[in-house]
Amino acid sequence: MTFGSPSRPEYPLSMDCAKPLVGITMGDPAGIGAEVIVKALSDPDIRAMGRFVILGVEDTLAAAADESSIRPFWFSVQRDAPLKIDSGVVVMDFDEYTAGHWIVARPTAEGGRASIAFLDHAIEAALAGKLDAIVTAPIHKESWSLAGRKEPGHTERLADGCSAKRVTMAFVGGGLVVALASAHTALFDVRNKFTIGLVFQPIDLLAAALENWFGIAEPRIAVAALNPHAGENGRFGDEEKRIIEPAIQMARNHGIAVEGPFPADTLFTPKRRSRFDGIVAMYHDQGLIPIKMLAFDTAVNVTLGLPIIRTSVDHGTAFDIAGTGAADPGSMKEAIRLACRLSRISSATEWPAPQAIGKNS
Repeated sequence: MTFGSPSRPEYPLSMDCAKPLVGITMGDPAGIGAEVIVKALSDPDIRAMGRFVILGVEDTLAAAADESSIRPFWFSVQRDAPLKIDSGVVVMDFDEYTAGHWIVARPTAEGGRASIAFLDHAIEAALAGKLDAIVTAPIHKESWSLAGRKEPGHTERLADGCSAKRVTMAFVGGGLVVALASAHTALFDVRNKFTIGLVFQPIDLLAAALENWFGIAEPRIAVAALNPHAGENGRFGDEEKRIIEPAIQMARNHGIAVEGPFPADTLFTPKRRSRFDGIVAMYHDQGLIPIKMLAFDTAVNVTLGLPIIRTSVDHGTAFDIAGTGAADPGSMKEAIRLACRLSRISSATEWPAPQAIGKNS
């Protein structure tokens, strides 16, 4: 694959120069990824925000466009063709993969191999400075397993591909920026992995992201408690005293403005959350329930701790509606908007190396 000169970004960005070049991976060809990408980019306002390379199967994208009565607005090139994109949308066609279309709307090894190939090529290009950001459509974890991959999903593959030792899953939507201390961990297993470092990492990475990606000079962060009523001085659990409070103090020692732990049932109320730029939740549903209550169709997943910008839709492959034209592109639109915005804000920011991406790692 060739995205211009390997020695430098072909399209260096600044706040007032070229639009960002964003790579969009199609995800599992049998899911709704192609449909939400086509619908999102068919909006002229979205296309006006940047220049776009879709890494996927052109036939699948064309079928999705036809199903939704959208006239194709892109041109297609082979996956190894040199690219020069002054404007508009290019499809980098991985035509060796035929698992597409919703005729096989289920997990398959070929769908896993295809979605992995799209992502790996995007990571390679972004690390080489030839993409300014990556936006990912949904993959299916079972498809990846059938394809023989050990990583359960995007976040882990991105961490491996970028040699990032610390990554954190975060979500943006409904006026909230929420980072997770633990993500895809069974609730009863959280206690076995609950350490000071587990809580400190999302505080640290969220502070760095708010400053370097979101342009907030002195971000303020709130940390949720794990137990009801923040443990009530040990009556309902001592993790607040043993783990969360020391992690908060460690972050303060590193110059981060952070408060907590706050009872989670009051932290997300409008009055409380308005005091902060970001929130750290202790486990998946604690952070995702308020996000999805406020922004079910427009929330965006952001991976913190990478040396590249990656945003994603906040939904799955939705095999049950693939091919029906019923998929809502709202989350994909917001993921593209956020990727373009973060690209412009961060273009003037010198980030640390991948292994030390936090504010004071």
